[in-house]
Amino acid sequence: MAASKDPRPCSIADTLALVGEKYSLLVLREVCLGNGRFDQLVRNIGAPRDILATRLRRLVDAGILTKRPYNERPQRFEYRPTQAGLELEPVLLTLMEWGDRHLRREDNRPMVLEHACGHALAPVVTCRVCGDQVRHEDLTAHPQAPGWTVGGPNAA
Repeated sequence: MAASKDPRPCSIADTLALVGEKYSLLVLREVCLGNGRFDQLVRNIGAPRDILATRLRRLVDAGILTKRPYNERPQRFEYRPTQAGLELEPVLLTLMEWGDRHLRREDNRPMVLEHACGHALAPVVTCRVCGDQVRHEDLTAHPQAPGWTVGGPNAA
């Protein structure tokens, strides 16, 4: 079967078009950890400087990061998450938890985040309305894009 020239309209695809490029989520990781200076980002991410500069520009243009000067001579900037950037932090935490569980042993975590309760963070996705934990078997998809069903595009 040939790839569709018009794939399913999807907020996941739209988000990945913005933050799915190599190094973009790692930039967000570092900025959320408080490491927003360019040299810190280069060191902690390992990205080539030109690619990192491109990712930073795109994240700033998208309103995910802000760029603020911290030194006049030479002019230097630091990056901080906007509200939209902070709203991506749970995605990072969930990815980290998944990686710790499926790619590493429990005793081989590269970082542990302590929650205010004093324990290592164990993130879960919950419904904002009822507060229950989200489980796959509790979800029902209702496509809203015209011409699309759960199975794909309506027959023409």
